[in-house]
Amino acid sequence: MGLIGEKLEIDFVISTGDNFYEDGLTGEEDPAFLDSFTSIYTAPSLQKQWYNVLGNHDYRGDVEAQLSPVLTRKDSRWLCSRSFILDAEIAEFVFVDTTPFVDEYFEDPGDSTYDWRGVYRRKEYLSDLLKDVDGALKNSKAKWKIVVGHHTIKSAGHHGVTKELLLRLLPILEENNVDMYVNGHDHCLQHISSNGIEFLTSGGGSKAWRGDRNWWCPEELKLYYDGQGFMSVKMTRSEAVVLFYDVHGNILHKWSIPKEPLKAA
Repeated sequence: MGLIGEKLEIDFVISTGDNFYEDGLTGEEDPAFLDSFTSIYTAPSLQKQWYNVLGNHDYRGDVEAQLSPVLTRKDSRWLCSRSFILDAEIAEFVFVDTTPFVDEYFEDPGDSTYDWRGVYRRKEYLSDLLKDVDGALKNSKAKWKIVVGHHTIKSAGHHGVTKELLLRLLPILEENNVDMYVNGHDHCLQHISSNGIEFLTSGGGSKAWRGDRNWWCPEELKLYYDGQGFMSVKMTRSEAVVLFYDVHGNILHKWSIPKEPLKAA
């Protein structure tokens, strides 16, 4: 990642959640923050702002700790919030807190305990969140619209389709002509192109699930790699180039997305 980051002269890094395994952080002083973040991403090119969303494993720990400014004081690169907007001039990234959408975590959590502080009024929380996402995308004047969440919407991986997002979030993405949805959750690298949206899974940052793959329409599935790796996105006003890499920096997949110029009214 460091070498590719240097080559591309990256502006920032995005983490798609499940930032700390297995059960998030125990608090602001949990040594896992330094052990799994600061002491790992030491390359000069990675000393840029990191934008992080929460995953389901993060909700199994002290969620408020990951959102705390105390962590930012420990490492100024760290920025984590439930949902937020990143205005990157020609592109706008809308980060969405997807974990509270999933019914299973509330109805059948098994041996896991989730920290639902801030989400206790779940129905209202999700309703407000969806309105905010829709409003942000409608008001966006950016050339590119990218939505980032932890959970899959479309995936041939172990977790597969997240039906709650398929029903509630996807229609908003389609209505607002979103270009990409970027997620983690499934431990693989994956690219599905469907109905004008590029569904990009970057979940190979640590543990990878070998051989855990389900069938998906070959016309839509552009890449499925069940190993470790990461991805990059380089954007101009006329084109976005998406690349997936294995852990050695070898290119596994490259995809170019053209952007038509806006026509004068």
